Amino acid sequence: MIALLIAGGFSLLYSLLLTPLFVRGFRRLHWGQFIREDGPQSHYSKRGTPTMGGLIFLSGSVIAYFLGKVIMGETPTPSALLVILMAVGAGAVGFVDDFMKTRRQRSLGLGGWAKIAGQIVIALLFALLSLQFANEAGLTPASTRISLFRDLPFDFAVLGPILGVGLFVLWVMVIVTATTNAVNVTDGLDGLAGGASIFVFGAYMIMSFWQSAQHCAVTASEPGCYEVRDPMDLAVISAALLGGLAGFLWWNTSPAHVYMGDTGSMGLGGAIAALAILTRTELLLVLIGGLFIIETGSVILQRLYFKLTRGKRIFLMSPIHHHFELKGWAEVTVVVRFWIIAGLFVIAGVGAFYGEWLLQQ
Repeated sequence: MIALLIAGGFSLLYSLLLTPLFVRGFRRLHWGQFIREDGPQSHYSKRGTPTMGGLIFLSGSVIAYFLGKVIMGETPTPSALLVILMAVGAGAVGFVDDFMKTRRQRSLGLGGWAKIAGQIVIALLFALLSLQFANEAGLTPASTRISLFRDLPFDFAVLGPILGVGLFVLWVMVIVTATTNAVNVTDGLDGLAGGASIFVFGAYMIMSFWQSAQHCAVTASEPGCYEVRDPMDLAVISAALLGGLAGFLWWNTSPAHVYMGDTGSMGLGGAIAALAILTRTELLLVLIGGLFIIETGSVILQRLYFKLTRGKRIFLMSPIHHHFELKGWAEVTVVVRFWIIAGLFVIAGVGAFYGEWLLQQ
């Protein structure tokens, strides 16, 4: 518990106090944001704002996690290290994309398939490692079962060691690429993706902490107990990410002094996907990350409708947050209302999680 408070508090102060220093460094390196030419005209004034801010809160979160463990004299666990691997790995793919944009002085970086290829490589490494490192009870960080509030009866392993593991890896790839790109799509307005992600990490911090308190090793296998490896450490890394984002949001909210870039949005998506898999709540992510689903769904619907009707559109522009901007909503109004929607989805997800535990009693 103390490690959780240290990690969350340190990462908050790290982002809050050091972001201005990072911003000055980014300006010297000419790491400025480029704006879509077909986007809202109000965004043109943002051209040149420092980007790649994801480096700030990702580095702060990682340092904060290890600091909390060192101060408490604890050993880092495989589960938390896997979350860090996914966040840093996905963030690295985003960094390459951001760096190419700044070097080319254009709003085009890595191609879509190149991004997905990078995400798949990280997901593959994560999936294979997550089935290793069994503890004394035989629990590995991830399981080959599909999960909702906990593992469901269906197990990929029943299909055989090769096919089963192969399908599990494919399942992880789907979760990682979908979540990473969904958060990336949401990152289009000052503070939107950051604020929404704070709610999500708060949910995983609460659920992981509850899993730790109701762990089968603690409650002597009482009804409703959880079989999750290192749940308290998952809460610690969630707190570190939450704190780092909160400090960064101080500078990222409108008018933003710095943007997280694909470095940040992909890193966040990777961390969220990893937490969903390791807390054994994969399918619940659809509810907890409901805003990200809406944002991505608006893009998919727009493209399908455009092709089927040969040029007609459902929205004035996708993702849907731009639609409301073009309808005349102020950017801050869109962001705050979307934060409310994200918060409601998270409340519903955490409520469903707790409700399922009550039904087990």
